[in-house]
Amino acid sequence: MAELYTLITGASSGIGLEFAKVFAENGKNLVLVARSEKKLTDLKNELEKKHSIQVHVITTDLSTETGATELVSKIRSQNLEIENLINNAGVGLAGSFATQTDWKKEKEMLQVNVVALTELCKAFLPEMVKRASGKILNVASTAAFQPGPLMAIYYATKAYVLHFSEAIAEELAGTGVTVTALCPGATESNFSNVAAMDSSRLFKDKKLPTSAEVARFGYDSLMSGKRVAIHGLKNYLLAQTVRVSPRNVVSKISKRYQMSK
Repeated sequence: MAELYTLITGASSGIGLEFAKVFAENGKNLVLVARSEKKLTDLKNELEKKHSIQVHVITTDLSTETGATELVSKIRSQNLEIENLINNAGVGLAGSFATQTDWKKEKEMLQVNVVALTELCKAFLPEMVKRASGKILNVASTAAFQPGPLMAIYYATKAYVLHFSEAIAEELAGTGVTVTALCPGATESNFSNVAAMDSSRLFKDKKLPTSAEVARFGYDSLMSGKRVAIHGLKNYLLAQTVRVSPRNVVSKISKRYQMSK
């Protein structure tokens, strides 16, 4: 039987890096994907030495229109069979859609958060179904449960990830393949800095869960076949509250948390 691999996008830092460590601890061979070759190579060397697994490094930019296609082509050319797909790569951007944010960056966000994620699912699901085994984890967010003024596109992309994941999970029922949407809340990582959110009420002066905690929760949820995995009791309760609250009230509260403290 061919060696099987877990493909992790956005593996050079944050939750993606921690996913790599968790899967390696559990003896899984890895395909690590990000833009930084040095970070990935350092991680590869560390994990191979510590866990006696095989790790392949592929650098690509999923924010480009050809990024996901090139990634799939590189995997095919190396005859790597994907057992688990971890769509972790994601981009955020804060600011007023009408007056502050840059369309080029927003288009790249749509490409990473929606298009690339969907293309990778499309590429690897058929072989999983044929094999009657495989798991996909798509990193959504608690942002998926409500609109997000001042991060309008980001919240919308995560709503897509959640609903897409739930839909194909139901389509795949009985095939031996499962799909999990991981929905973390604000997490201790570099995301808030890149998304220009360090000063927002959502992140500033908060004790946040670590990326390692979120990754381990995600791994356990994936292995158990859970469809929607919301990290943390507070986040779970908030997600349920949003569903029964007036939509205009939800939007106002969400906007308040996005604003600078």
